[in-house]
Amino acid sequence: MTSDWVNDAPRAETLRRKDEHLDLCLHEEVRGRDIGTGLDDYRFRHNALPELDFSMIDTSARFLGRRLKTPFMVSSMTGGTPRAGEINRRLAAAAQARGWAMGLGSLRAAIENADAAATFRVRTLAPDIPLVANIGAVQLNYGFDAEKCSQAIDIAEADGLVLHLNSLQEAIQTGGNTDFSGLLRQIEKVCRSLAVPVGVKEVGWGIDGTTARRLYDAGVQFIDVAGAGGTSWSQVEKLRSNDPVKKAAAERFAQWGIPTAECIQEVRAALPDVVLIGSGGLSDGHQASKALALGANLAGFGRSLLEAAHDSEDKLQRVLEQAELELRIAMFGIGAADIRALRETDRLVAAK
Repeated sequence: MTSDWVNDAPRAETLRRKDEHLDLCLHEEVRGRDIGTGLDDYRFRHNALPELDFSMIDTSARFLGRRLKTPFMVSSMTGGTPRAGEINRRLAAAAQARGWAMGLGSLRAAIENADAAATFRVRTLAPDIPLVANIGAVQLNYGFDAEKCSQAIDIAEADGLVLHLNSLQEAIQTGGNTDFSGLLRQIEKVCRSLAVPVGVKEVGWGIDGTTARRLYDAGVQFIDVAGAGGTSWSQVEKLRSNDPVKKAAAERFAQWGIPTAECIQEVRAALPDVVLIGSGGLSDGHQASKALALGANLAGFGRSLLEAAHDSEDKLQRVLEQAELELRIAMFGIGAADIRALRETDRLVAAK
């Protein structure tokens, strides 16, 4: 980082906020309370005679024109600071080795200051996998436009762009951007202007079927539901805040959101053909297999990867490998030879 950025108050605040977010997600309890993903409400009925060779189970998939070895995605998390850049590099190298897709954290910092761009440049480490750039959708009401979104795509050498929705976080964050008025029209403009697919994701409170339909009709090509059950950004911002009123208000929303399983089912029912990413609180391959069976095309992992990514690439590789094995075991256990069979299975039932 140059001294110009460090000495520029708004940019220095951005840097501090990103590092604080990392510390809180690594070391504090920031999950929503008394609200789960909803995936535990389902179980697979065991198939004692799968009639499959375990070694021949096919977990391959496609996303944004690229092949995946497994229909898993590293969810958008971080970037903008030296430590975040190192995490992104480890995530990219591991995702490339395992054949996962990868989303990057918000590139707003890279757009506003060239010094931060290097923390998002991971294409050389991940030449073959889908990479997704990321901008906060609300920034479209604060000076960002299709040209800046295109700049973010170029910086990341990305195959697509995701616009993230985080209204509650912005409402609680000190100095948050809270003008979400007319945002659907702004999203539509970006979708019509860019040469790459545009998606939308929540940050942990979920997207319902009706909202998904409105986004799809505006030109959005993929939707990441990012449902409740994982990180609650109202809890993260509560821990960052020095404002007792906002801290107390944030506590009231610890149970807020639509569980991930509910989001997946609603969006799939509303949009049978949309590319759907099921994320929000996923921590293992068994949970991911349920998300896929409920209707997701890909399963996204976020904070459950963060500790390993912070420590070492070797540790991260083991976490990814275990999730893949758990997916394959679940598929073997129900007799699903490939991802299509998993998504069409009738062996996922309500848990009693």
